[in-house]
Amino acid sequence: MFILENNDSIGNQFLAELRDVTVQNDRLRFRKNLERLGEILAYEISKSFPYKELGIQTPLAKTSVRIPSVNPVVYSVLRASLPFYQGFLNFFDKAESGFIGAFREEGERDVKINLDYHASPNVEGKTIILADPMLATGKSIVRSIESILTHGLPEIIHIAAIIASPEGIKYINEHLKTPHKIWIGALDQSLNDQSFIVPGLGDAGDLAFGEKL
Repeated sequence: MFILENNDSIGNQFLAELRDVTVQNDRLRFRKNLERLGEILAYEISKSFPYKELGIQTPLAKTSVRIPSVNPVVYSVLRASLPFYQGFLNFFDKAESGFIGAFREEGERDVKINLDYHASPNVEGKTIILADPMLATGKSIVRSIESILTHGLPEIIHIAAIIASPEGIKYINEHLKTPHKIWIGALDQSLNDQSFIVPGLGDAGDLAFGEKL
C-alpha cells in the first residue's frame, strides 16, 4: 500500500487544506485540491506501469523515450470523486472511463451499499484505476469492483483514495481476490459509530458540490 503523507511533499499541503474547516468554505479550492491529489496519485501509480521504448524525431536528431505501454480505465465513484477523477484524466489523457453511482444507507454501523448506475467499457486484461476520495468501510469499493468484473477480468485494479480508515483497508484485503494495489493520501485513526473516518474531513461530496437533500 502506498501512503502519500508518509513522505514530505507538497501533497501534504493539499491534504491539510482539505481537512481545515477554515479553508473548506472555499468550495472551488476544495475541488481543486481533490484534483491536485488525483494528479499526484496518478503520477505515483504511473511508476508501477509496464513501459516500452518509443523512437521520436526531434528537430535535431532521432532519440528514444520510455513511455507506459498501457492506457488505464479510470472509474469515478459518483459524486464526490468527480474532481479527484479529473486529476487522473489530466495525466492519463488517453484513458477510457467508467462511472459508478454508489450510495450507502445511513444510520447503522453495518452500512449497506447500493449501486444505482454503472457505465463501463470492456475491461478484459486492462489496467483499472478506481478513484474514490474517501475509503471508509471499504464496502462501496468492493461492490463497485464486483460490478466492474461483470465487464471482464482486468490485469490489475489500482484503488485510489485520499483518506482511508484501517477498517476499510482490512475489509478490501479480506474480500477482494482480484489482483489489486491501494494508493492513498493518508491513513487515518478509525471509523466512528456512524462509519465516518476520524479525523477525516467531513462529507467530501457536500464540501465539493453543496449539501444534498
